[in-house]
Amino acid sequence: MQFIHYGLLFCMIRASVSGLSASSATPSRQRVVVSGAGGQTGQLLFRKMLALPEEFDPVGLVRSEESKAALIMAGGIPESAVAVVDVTDTAAVKKFTEDRGSCSTFCICTSAKPKPNGVMDEATGRPLFGFPNGIPENVDWLGQKNQIDACSKDAHVLICSSMGGTDPDHPLNMLGRTTNSDGTISGGNILKWKRKAEMYLIDSGKKYTIVHPGGLIDEAGGERELVLGVDDSMEGTDSRTVPREDVAEIMLQALRHPDLYSNKSFDLRAKPVDGENVSPTTDFRTLVESLNGKNTDYSLGEVL
Repeated sequence: MQFIHYGLLFCMIRASVSGLSASSATPSRQRVVVSGAGGQTGQLLFRKMLALPEEFDPVGLVRSEESKAALIMAGGIPESAVAVVDVTDTAAVKKFTEDRGSCSTFCICTSAKPKPNGVMDEATGRPLFGFPNGIPENVDWLGQKNQIDACSKDAHVLICSSMGGTDPDHPLNMLGRTTNSDGTISGGNILKWKRKAEMYLIDSGKKYTIVHPGGLIDEAGGERELVLGVDDSMEGTDSRTVPREDVAEIMLQALRHPDLYSNKSFDLRAKPVDGENVSPTTDFRTLVESLNGKNTDYSLGEVL
């Protein structure tokens, strides 16, 4: 288990340089909702905002009272900034947003989480996975749809998604998927459900930023050169991974600079740390401009 020294993280965040001119910064304090705040990436984003109280007024959503207690016990998070909301419960999500009042930004960091189900695949000898806390259809499609629907028309909605959406046979889609006796398929397909939610957000007409991280790693952020792309391209680096903290930082920068990151859907990876040949990304304007106007092509891949 990896432990994070949050006091040190807060100091690093406050001392960090955005790499963008002050003229492009959002001038007013933003009221932000971060769902999935009890998860690894969502928690990093939530804590980054809490460390910048002059810019953000965040509230984190967690799935259960146990998740809320664990988040508060980890330190640095006031109880008043955390709410227990099951995002798969349409009425609960709607009530939360109504009680919360005006909210300019909603960051969706919820995701179904696979775990070994205790059964071995006889053909491969590998463990089979299930989704004990919610299947992808409910969490990554209906749960995200509930959150999108609950946002006002002028809200900025951000989604932390995943690379791999152009490949219907991606290994992540196989997790929790079963073949029924009649030959039909049920369960799994997490990337297809995520992609359906992304398309729903875009079609809603609401302002969006969709980030498709590569393989998430629990290593320090701010130490690598970041690479943006679209459609699962490997252009720019052979690396398929990115630290969670760098994903959280990109989402934070999208909040700070919606003029640069609005209505964009892109992939995110990081070049490996290679001795002295390291050039960590600090200029997030140049980074997003490296897309050269490209956006995810949703005619690729499959949805359900």
